[in-house]
Amino acid sequence: MKKARGRRQLYGWMMFDWASQPYNTLLLTFIFGPYFAEIVVRHKVTLGMSEYVAKAEAQSLWAVGLALTGVLVAVSAPVLGALADSSGRHIRYLVYFSFCYCIGSSGLWFSAPDQVWPVLILAFFMLGLYGTELATIFTNSFLPTLGNKNDLGRISGSGWAVGYLGGLISLILALLFFAENDQGMTLLGRAPIFGLDPDLREGTRMIGPLSAAWFAFFMIPFFMYVSPIKKIDAKRVSIYTGVRLVLITLRGLPKRPSFLASLGSSMFYRDALNAVYSFGGIYAYGVLGWSVVDVGIFGIMALVFGVLLSWLGGFADSFFGPKPVIELSIVILIFTTISIVGITPESIFFVRVSLDPVIGSLSYSDCAFYLCGAVLGGVGGVIQSASRTMLVHQATDSRITEAFGLYAFAGKATSFLAPALIAFFTIVFNSQRVGMLPIIFLFIIGLILMAFVKVDDKKNS
Repeated sequence: MKKARGRRQLYGWMMFDWASQPYNTLLLTFIFGPYFAEIVVRHKVTLGMSEYVAKAEAQSLWAVGLALTGVLVAVSAPVLGALADSSGRHIRYLVYFSFCYCIGSSGLWFSAPDQVWPVLILAFFMLGLYGTELATIFTNSFLPTLGNKNDLGRISGSGWAVGYLGGLISLILALLFFAENDQGMTLLGRAPIFGLDPDLREGTRMIGPLSAAWFAFFMIPFFMYVSPIKKIDAKRVSIYTGVRLVLITLRGLPKRPSFLASLGSSMFYRDALNAVYSFGGIYAYGVLGWSVVDVGIFGIMALVFGVLLSWLGGFADSFFGPKPVIELSIVILIFTTISIVGITPESIFFVRVSLDPVIGSLSYSDCAFYLCGAVLGGVGGVIQSASRTMLVHQATDSRITEAFGLYAFAGKATSFLAPALIAFFTIVFNSQRVGMLPIIFLFIIGLILMAFVKVDDKKNS
């Protein structure tokens, strides 16, 4: 009976990854992000701006929205985490931010191409993204309750694999039946289903409300099977108390050098990885001229590799430990990001290539970008999964909940940095390619800091 209850709880916890993944897959990266850039560019061009400058401005506007969301998360996450840790109300907070997810994603329906309100559209997107990020913080805090420490790498990796699989299925459904290209056709060569008007891009716009419905339905197992975190001394606490607890914890970090290095490293490499995911679709649209459907197919390949490598990476994490898995992943991500910046329609690493198709309708540059997407999808899942288990290895059993609060803070304290740097470099140089360069340096900083981490060093953690 106890084993059955444990399996149900594990299943319910993994369903959050499945339920929430469409926001990252469909809206942030592969469908809505490029669509947002497309409608903003068209709007700017009609106002007399050149297409090249309009594309750069669309990317910078998207970057500003992500940067502002990152600031909001960084400010509120540690305080809310401290409040939840003290009160034991993780489930209640999760419900609140689930509503933010659903309202924000549903509001993307109003992004009609003939009535472009960039600020309103971005506001809805930011609300949904804020809900996604905060909900993830509270669900991650349940990880230590799901098994013993040696099993957490496998559990975390399996969770990421389940999430990627949910993103893959939702993306395939979106491409087959909803997201239309410039000719108003889905991947099946037909208009969107349910009589949605392709001229008004209703198929692509409907993905927002459908993501909300997907999340609401598949979160049911989580709320049914995941038991609340028991707090023997649970108490009501104020915002002031939450802020005070966070400040006390931050002042004590210099006495925990290994844990501090781990948090600092993850702060930079996770920020860089999120930036690659957030801007990959917009970059492909602006530099390579891909359509929303093209970017979606690119996403399918990335997610397929993500499912496989996240699952395998979880076993590698349990066998070798999270540190070598993270270090190897960062090295691969650095070279992959350099490769992305080195790809243009006419050249790969400054070597001119033919524009003619070599595989179906894909040119050499298209194929190279697809390969980079496969690597990013797979290795990105591995490093994010290993990051969750690294936290458990760094913290003592009696302080795991506190550690997850710090991990959430570290992940968002500088989440505005990469989008802000991309926006700055893109605006200054009027180039999407130059705008992506800061991501590489953030990965390098993360790799350097990881060298100072000592896994399972309880004295330093």
